[in-house]
Amino acid sequence: MVIEVLIASSIITVAILAATAVSQKSVYVSRQAFHATQASFLLEEGAENARIARDNAWSNIIALNSYEQIGIFTRTVITSSVNRDNSTKDIITSGGTLDAGTKLFTVTVSWPEGGTTIIKTLQFYITDIFS
Repeated sequence: MVIEVLIASSIITVAILAATAVSQKSVYVSRQAFHATQASFLLEEGAENARIARDNAWSNIIALNSYEQIGIFTRTVITSSVNRDNSTKDIITSGGTLDAGTKLFTVTVSWPEGGTTIIKTLQFYITDIFS
């Protein structure tokens, strides 16, 4: 009788511990997904800010580099010059001719998650379409 009670209580204890571990993991994964969604919105917002600045005046683009702390998130926006191949006019990483009417934007959002830092990046080009 004592052995049966001991076995039953062991089985119940293991079941409770397993349920607790599963619920902890699901909370962690849910929080991770929530933060990733927030980061996606912050990336898009950074891109939209660049488009609005371009639409207001191309001269706004030059001073658009920024660093922001938004809750647990850090967002940086970096504007880079663009060079084009002299013959094909394709964008190239070195050499060529500076294209003053095109800029490369890099928006980065990072945040701490489970002892590490998660980083999401969005790169895109903006062209002066109003000149």
